[in-house]
Amino acid sequence: MQWRGFAASLRDGRFPLFGVVFGARSGPLGTAPDCGAPASPKRWGAAAPRPCDGHRILDLRRDRAHLTSAVCTLRYPPGDLVVVSGLPGSGKSTLIRRAVVPRDAAGAVHRIDSQDARDRQELWLPNWLPYVAYRPVVRVAHYAGLFRALRTGRSMVVHDCGALAWVRRWLARSARRQGRGMHLVLLDVAPETAREGQRMRGRSVSGYAFARHCRAWRRLFGAVEAATSGRSNCRPPRAVLPRECVSIVILDRATARQIHSIRFGAPD
Repeated sequence: MQWRGFAASLRDGRFPLFGVVFGARSGPLGTAPDCGAPASPKRWGAAAPRPCDGHRILDLRRDRAHLTSAVCTLRYPPGDLVVVSGLPGSGKSTLIRRAVVPRDAAGAVHRIDSQDARDRQELWLPNWLPYVAYRPVVRVAHYAGLFRALRTGRSMVVHDCGALAWVRRWLARSARRQGRGMHLVLLDVAPETAREGQRMRGRSVSGYAFARHCRAWRRLFGAVEAATSGRSNCRPPRAVLPRECVSIVILDRATARQIHSIRFGAPD
């Protein structure tokens, strides 16, 4: 398959599932449809995403019945960026570590998670030092690594806390300048569930910081839900949802557990 043509058809809206491939546990994943013809949503067991203002949106929370006996692979064109966003404790790092391999059929994949930058700093810092004291160092290291990864032009999966809209705008515009696409994967988890997730991992953010994350998440998710509502004037704010974002997949905890892998390139 010619991936240049695949990417063009994806961004023109002629590839309804934008690389999302489903397969039963008992059998191999199906092959992706030819990019010259629209895929059949029924063939893949999911509703076609709703186009709105250039975004292709697939809400897998509403297709849970199709996912109860299936393993899912989210598949994207090689070289594209996938941004995983949600509240702290929603399971972003868990999903990325489980589903993203350092190298797939399309080549090397950069896995960028701020938690990895924090873990590297903590290797040489004393245990008694609070995170707030070295958080600026972690953030500088994280964004420096993200900048270096962007320059390589390779496929990327990026952990996004959701609170900083400028990061999504930066990634989307960088992808556009480089001739590749940016995609969002949103983890829709209730604040109480996210708080419990923080307690389970043994790390939690302050009440003030978590409230700030919740406000930012409501703005982002509200913009996406406005686009999926079917209203004719569904134009989400550019400051929240960049125009350059090609596709959006919405997951909850149950459907996120069934994402077996996030891959780039044609199915094997």
